[in-house]
Amino acid sequence: MNTGMNPDMNTDMSANMLADLARLLPESFLAGGAVLGLLLGAFLPRGRQWLVRALAGVVVVAALLATTLNWSPTATAVFENSYAIDTATNATRVVVLVSVLLVLAMASTRITGHARETEFVILLMLGALGAIMMAGANDLLLLAAAYLLASVPLYALTGFAKDGPGTEASMKFYLLGALLGTTMLLGVMLLTGVGTGSDYPTLHHMLGEAPVAAVAVGIVALLAGLTFKAGAVPGHFWVPDVTQGATPAVGAIVTTIPKIGAVVAIYRFAAIPAEASTLDWPLLVAVLAAVTMTLGNLAAFFQTDVRRLLAYSTISQVGYLLMAVAAAGQASLALPSLLLYLGAYAVTNLGAFAVVCTLPRAVTLDDYTGLRRHRPWRAVSLVVCLLGLVGTPPTGVFAGKLTIFTATADAGLGWLVVVAAVNTVASVFYYLRWIMPAMRDGSGLPAPDRPAAVTAYVATALSVVLGVLAGPVLAITGGGLLVP
Repeated sequence: MNTGMNPDMNTDMSANMLADLARLLPESFLAGGAVLGLLLGAFLPRGRQWLVRALAGVVVVAALLATTLNWSPTATAVFENSYAIDTATNATRVVVLVSVLLVLAMASTRITGHARETEFVILLMLGALGAIMMAGANDLLLLAAAYLLASVPLYALTGFAKDGPGTEASMKFYLLGALLGTTMLLGVMLLTGVGTGSDYPTLHHMLGEAPVAAVAVGIVALLAGLTFKAGAVPGHFWVPDVTQGATPAVGAIVTTIPKIGAVVAIYRFAAIPAEASTLDWPLLVAVLAAVTMTLGNLAAFFQTDVRRLLAYSTISQVGYLLMAVAAAGQASLALPSLLLYLGAYAVTNLGAFAVVCTLPRAVTLDDYTGLRRHRPWRAVSLVVCLLGLVGTPPTGVFAGKLTIFTATADAGLGWLVVVAAVNTVASVFYYLRWIMPAMRDGSGLPAPDRPAAVTAYVATALSVVLGVLAGPVLAITGGGLLVP
């Protein structure tokens, strides 16, 4: 009896495997680059470790090219529907990869010649890979694995300086991440059990018939882990301590890159599996959004440390991003506005942190007194980025916030738009507390970090360009998700 497989079947399976791998070129570039960089760094002397950083830059550019050249409005899935390649995944790839390039430039002065320069670059690449995989995960098990990949490298990066504040921040980050990560795994277990599967198409069809209480506990537990990664309430406590305790470049990483993947992951889960459940998840997410933006703004009012102020600012920004999640499936602008806002927030936030990196000894708001006089272009970048985070035209955050407000109103959540508008106006106060000293005359400032300054200029320009080109960006990101 012939028990061998049909040769044609083998050929088809091989062709499908190759096609799936071709669609995953950006992720493959990052993973392969991280492994190659680790091997390369093990044999290079300290003075040549910059080659690993150069390799990382080449790999990221190659991944960007692969993403843009293979961008298709047609959504597809690979490896038994476990990973979706659609507009949301492609947009996340672009935003994360551009963010990695900006961070590599921003941190170059601090890590060049450092004994652990290779480790910094490899951990950054792996964390970025985890963020992208979170956004594309179409299966709860893959989502849990991506969550770990997006978390563990950042725990190590937080303590990269090996000083007291960094070590303490790293421990707090790890402990809270372990707690909420375990809670997330509980949610994965419950939803997989009552949904008779872990992939999103199966959950979409089965959660509506599952016990309501089990589904509710599973969704809340899953959101606990994802909101921790995004820096939203209730898992937001780590954000200010990590941002202040870590180096400025690492603070820029943890407040930007993981948030991108986490927010898109929340959107994908809400729009596909959660949409089929009887739980009123839009109201749950809307309440989380309102509380997150309000607490972030209230805490930022009283900050004098610039990094803690930016940390609470990022918490409030996540609240605005969650508004688009609350409108998922109910407004056509929900996903395009979310992706536009994510891109604009990433470059604007990184631009503000780049200014902080240029003056590492300027810690408090008053330390920036005289910035306009002694470093006028850095002052311009700071003002544009801070007003951009408010949502001032013509920046990209303004366009993203306007479209998110529109999508939220279209979804029937007018009260949330009112809360967000009030918070936006209130946020002007604490951004002006930083801008006003920078505009006053004062004594000389320390010599700036020039690579970080160039990064600030590039990020500032990108923030404005995204606002000017918001229309085409919304058109490109209008392709939608992979749906069952």
